[in-house]
Amino acid sequence: MTFFHRRSPVGAGLPARVVNDDAGHLTPRRTLRFFASRLAPTVLCVLLGVPVLAHAFDLQQLSDQLAKPDVIHGNFVQEKHLRALPQPLTSKGTFVLAKNHGLLWLLKTPLQQDYRITDKGIARRDANGWQMLPGKSAGAEQNRLFLAVLQGDSSSLRRDFELSLSGDAQNWKLTLLPRSMLLKQVFNQINITGAELVHSIELLETQGDSTLLRMQDSTSAQPLSEAEQHDFAQ
Repeated sequence: MTFFHRRSPVGAGLPARVVNDDAGHLTPRRTLRFFASRLAPTVLCVLLGVPVLAHAFDLQQLSDQLAKPDVIHGNFVQEKHLRALPQPLTSKGTFVLAKNHGLLWLLKTPLQQDYRITDKGIARRDANGWQMLPGKSAGAEQNRLFLAVLQGDSSSLRRDFELSLSGDAQNWKLTLLPRSMLLKQVFNQINITGAELVHSIELLETQGDSTLLRMQDSTSAQPLSEAEQHDFAQ
């Protein structure tokens, strides 16, 4: 998911622009956006089933509900709405979220590219297998937040956002409002909806752009395949 001004089709397919090979050359404004963009993997894992606490359906109940699955498989459709373009940039693919392993984000269109996000960092698959991507100092803090959520540490997310929950277990909406001035310069708010599993995530930016990520056909009934286990083990 890319939600700032670079238009790379690869970035469009990776959650919240996890990878930005030009990060070392960013201007202060672009660095700010890159830093904030690392929040999306954190949010994505919250959406897909990693526990997070908020306050009220109640939030502990939502946390417990999303924390139950050990493995979640599904499809995603991501739409990036840019003010300068009449039609959204759309990418599609599949994902696998495995508790205690990490996230496989497998982009199918507009191009094919596989990413793996674990506590060791972010890797991209090429002809020689999984290759770790270099860390980016501008996003190091947000990567730490992402890993904290994977490990069930809700304090990091609560530190950066005001969390508000409405609805019930089968039809809920979680709204994240940024606390810090840094995040307020990028996001107006983040909206998450779901039932037993997460249905959608919407990121509303201060500059008028937005990203909508829809999780489709998600299921927690299917265990990791041998190939997926191998992908996480490498």
